[in-house]
Parts: sequence; structure tokens; C-alpha cells
Amino acid sequence: MAATFHKVTNLAALILAGGQSFRMGEDKALISYNDVPILQHVYQVAAACTENVYVLSPWNERYQQILPPECKYLIESQPGRGPLFGFAEGLSQIPNDWILLLACDLPLLKVEILQGWINQLSELPLSIDALVPQRSDIWEPMCAFYRREVLAELQGFLQTGGRSFQKWFSHICVQPLPVDTQTNLMLYNCNTPLDLEEITNK
Repeated sequence: MAATFHKVTNLAALILAGGQSFRMGEDKALISYNDVPILQHVYQVAAACTENVYVLSPWNERYQQILPPECKYLIESQPGRGPLFGFAEGLSQIPNDWILLLACDLPLLKVEILQGWINQLSELPLSIDALVPQRSDIWEPMCAFYRREVLAELQGFLQTGGRSFQKWFSHICVQPLPVDTQTNLMLYNCNTPLDLEEITNK
């Protein structure tokens, strides 16, 4: 990666890699796009933004051969409960002020776009809890920024039976990030073999 980007010291990245990948038929984190496992690409982009990159998964041993030694691993203690639970578990173990939450299946993730968003963090008022892309009134929570202080609200939401990021966002103050054509492409995630084939053939 030729460009040099500023790494925010109070930012950590959390990559969730605990999904069952039923629709893909195999671990989508290990599927290659342009000859690079998707999780490895997501990690490399995150590492260009912050030195503090965590991977949360119940099977971290799968990924140790494709990720560098400095990767920090967190164990998902109760897999299968969904990404909101995974986020809460990871968030409770990360001390940084801001968390960049990332899915493991974002093959088109770009550091340039993330860096532009990161530059906005220091300008946000303290009342803003999260900075999240929004398109067609739908939030994109798996490529977004959250203050660590949302943990208590998140845990309370989960304890009352909440499972949806979209519904949880009504309990916190979220600043939307507009999504242009380039960003919309970056947010493309691979859930099925057809999804992967679609971007491979472009």
C-alpha cells in the first residue's frame, strides 16, 4: 500500500469472524478474493488505520497462518448468538476510546475511505455515540465506529432481549455517514458463492 495514513492512537479495530457461514458453505473469512483471504485483506486495511487490531472468533486457530503475529485474538465464548453479542463481548475487552467494528467478509474494504471517516472522529461532539454509514434508511453497523462508552447501553439492550443493531441504534445517538457510489461498493459483503462470483466477474 503506497500511501501513508495517520493512525489514531485512541482507536482500535474489532473484526468479527464468528459467523457460521451457512449460506457460503465454508468459512467465508478464509475465502480468497484476488488471491488473498478476505479476512487477511480486512485485517490489512484495519492495520493501516490503527496498531490495535483484534479478531473475535470461537476458532482463532484457523486464522493464525494468514494473520501476522501482532494480531490480537479474542475468544467468542458463546458463538452463534449473532454479531451484536459478539460486538459486546469484544467491546468489553478493548480499552480504546473508539472502536472500528468490521465484518470479516468485506473484500472491497478501502483504507482511503476509512481514513476519511477516522479524520471526523476528533471533531464529533461528546453526545455522538457512533459514526455509522447509512443508505436508504438502513444502517451499515458492520463497518462503523463506536465509542467505548456505549457498552453499558448495549449490555442493557441485550439483557432485555434485543438482538438487532438497527433497533439498538434508537437507544444511542448515531451520526450517519453518507454513502456515495464508491462507498456503497466498499460495503459489499460476501454471504453466498453467488456474491463472490458477482464481484469476481466485475
